[in-house]
Amino acid sequence: SLHLLYPRLLSSKEKEGAGSLAVGHQYSSLGTQPILCGSIPGLVPKQLRFCRNYVEIMPSVAEGVKIGIQECQHQFRGRRWNCTTINDNLAIFGPVLDKATRESAFVHAIASAGVAFAVTRACAEGSATICGCDTRHKGPPGEGWKWGGCSEDVEFGSMVSREFADARENRPDARSAMNRHNNEAGRMSLNDNMFLKCKCHGLSGSCEVKTCWWSQPDFRVIGDYMKDKYDSASEMVVEKHKESRGWVETLRPKYNYFKPPTERDLVYYENSPNFCDPNPETGSFGTRDRICNLTSHGIDGCDLLCCGRGHNTRTEKRKEKCHCIFHWCCYVSCQECVRVYDVHTCK
Repeated sequence: SLHLLYPRLLSSKEKEGAGSLAVGHQYSSLGTQPILCGSIPGLVPKQLRFCRNYVEIMPSVAEGVKIGIQECQHQFRGRRWNCTTINDNLAIFGPVLDKATRESAFVHAIASAGVAFAVTRACAEGSATICGCDTRHKGPPGEGWKWGGCSEDVEFGSMVSREFADARENRPDARSAMNRHNNEAGRMSLNDNMFLKCKCHGLSGSCEVKTCWWSQPDFRVIGDYMKDKYDSASEMVVEKHKESRGWVETLRPKYNYFKPPTERDLVYYENSPNFCDPNPETGSFGTRDRICNLTSHGIDGCDLLCCGRGHNTRTEKRKEKCHCIFHWCCYVSCQECVRVYDVHTCK
């Protein structure tokens, strides 16, 4: 599964064959040391072959996982489960992703999208010799512009993500089927959000001629898109079929009166824990001491985030710039003010 393998790629101790991942100092050596494929534990043979064939883009694979996890933590920052990672544990999310829940679906999708995104961007920037710009999908230019620049090759980035991430998901069981589906949904989000980026040329920026190229959006756009998919994820049930190779598990929608999920939707088949209280079995850290929003009626509000336990309030002094003045020409001078804020935390 993704969360068991990727920390080994991101570890700053590849040569020792062990390490951890969290959003912090563990990333400081990312891309600064050569990746030794044989020293990354847990790779299945197909991944090991892929690593050796594409070793120069493996740092981008690791970078993609990093931005996927950071985006997960941004999207869930105000929810009971906030995509917490665990230091010094190869299963960076703990047992949370052991279950086939919505959270597992989102993490697999955003990590797969992150890998495709980072590899695609690295290729367009010329960081690797085995890939580059996309020259296949140009077609005729539009009125007032022509093709130019470097169109990002999202197909190559998606291929890398597919070959590497999905290599472990080859079992005939329901969880592999779910992971493959959600991995692909994450990658398809990049294709769906590509846009034409243009630059003007002419005297004094008159835009007599525009050159345009296909570009990936900011990854926040992908995060927002996948968060919507998380909120509308489809619950499935597991069915077993007897085939020539043995028993095979597949997924079908649990409710016939809902629209069946498309290949762009997230799917899951186990319910999430409530994440209100600490539970080492489910990986829930609970919400005690989490900062809540007193004025919000949403999930980040003190009522829902604190699960009805109530909240504590303390005052906090913060130094901020104030009374700023622009001086001609050209600098800004500010005073320093101390402001007092109320901070609300869950009991």
